[in-house]
Amino acid sequence: MSGAERRSIGIGMVGYAFMGMAHSQGWRNARSFFDPALTPRLVALGGRNRAAAQELARRFDWGAVETDWRELVARDDVELVDICTPGDTHAEIAVAALQAGKHVLCEKPLANSVAEAETMAAAAETAAAAGVRSMVGFTYRRVPAVALARKLIAEGRIGQVRQVRAEYLQDWLSDADAPMSWRLEKDRAGSGALGDIGAHAVDLTQYLTGLPVTGVSGLTDTFVPERPLADGSGTGRVTVDDSAVFLARLAGGAPATFTATRFASGRKNALRIEISGTEGALAFDLEDMNALHLYEDAVPSRTRGFTRILVTEPDHPYVSAWWPPGHMLGYEHGFSHQAADLLTAIDTGQDPAPSFADGLAVQRVLAAVEASAAADSAWTAVDTTPVTPAGETVPNREPEAAR
Repeated sequence: MSGAERRSIGIGMVGYAFMGMAHSQGWRNARSFFDPALTPRLVALGGRNRAAAQELARRFDWGAVETDWRELVARDDVELVDICTPGDTHAEIAVAALQAGKHVLCEKPLANSVAEAETMAAAAETAAAAGVRSMVGFTYRRVPAVALARKLIAEGRIGQVRQVRAEYLQDWLSDADAPMSWRLEKDRAGSGALGDIGAHAVDLTQYLTGLPVTGVSGLTDTFVPERPLADGSGTGRVTVDDSAVFLARLAGGAPATFTATRFASGRKNALRIEISGTEGALAFDLEDMNALHLYEDAVPSRTRGFTRILVTEPDHPYVSAWWPPGHMLGYEHGFSHQAADLLTAIDTGQDPAPSFADGLAVQRVLAAVEASAAADSAWTAVDTTPVTPAGETVPNREPEAAR
């Protein structure tokens, strides 16, 4: 397809920090390496701190900066809104963008509460009827090894799922003197380790197995209740969990265990999942993200054991767009895969995944864990009520456009 025949789509992104940088890289490399038929144009970057937003815009060639997200959404040249703000602003921005006919990519977790997530999912259902697409950014689905694991499970390579062990371990808060941030404030973040990183473990479990979580029994703990403020003016109260541990039951009866903590000393970004089935097992660790471990009962006993698959071959998911076999991919590549998949879905008129309904399903699991922990770990069912399309609005909140 020649350049003259190509169509483009204007991207407006709200947020300029960690996730803003990751998404900027994703849009840029999706355009360069995947060469999608629908080409992204980095039109406008939104953030209340104009200087910080301008610096990211300079580094990634965003065309303009807006300090009010409403102005960004209202721009005629913005056709897709990418939300990289803290969770307390996701719902308002996403619903406004969808109602304005703009496609939406929203970072995870989808919202700070089930009520907000339900409103967002309903708005997405309504917008989809008019051809407006939406997707939630559970980016680890697009790690090639994870996508391969999903394919192998769907093909029946490990048989029927019997049990799952999933954990997400980090240690960046293990120092009690680490300063307060918005991620430690419930009003801003919704929850702590449970929503920030545990959401990924829940989503990967449901994505890989195809089985929703139906009930949970949970424990949450806050190990450091106060932390120094970043400006040195005193201390602030931590209002979220530092650790969440829970048992779960999947549809069909398989048990699962989950751990999410930012106090696992020595673990920097260890998202691990092991799925055991009637005919084998699969294991993945994000700290060894180019590898997938496969065990199959069908292998003769004298050579049976976990086989380490280096997922860098051109016939592995996403890999053909990148480097020769054996040349590793990293954390940032998932954001390019995410952007490329969303652009393709919009171009072909398909509903992308994970959807806002998928994000709501995870939110309901998180809420059930919190409810269980508050009730001495009582077994708590997970709500599976379908979403009804609607055009509801949500309470007005002023976003802090930094993630």
